Amino acid sequence: MNTDRSKLMIAILFIVVCLVAWSLHLMQEAVEHQEFSLMLAGTLVAAAAAAMMTVYFLMSHYVGYLNQISCN
Repeated sequence: MNTDRSKLMIAILFIVVCLVAWSLHLMQEAVEHQEFSLMLAGTLVAAAAAAMMTVYFLMSHYVGYLNQISCN
């Protein structure tokens, strides 16, 4: 079970890093072309990456809590 969680964490971390890189690329393009919509898109992608990590950590703690209850 622990190895499954670490594999999942690595996969989610990879996805988040890709989202952040894409967000920075969008924001760089926004500055170069002075386009507000690209800056907004970059901000939304960065917010999605942060939300993904937040949900993962919340669910991780919740599943750990449920496992602890079921063992008792």
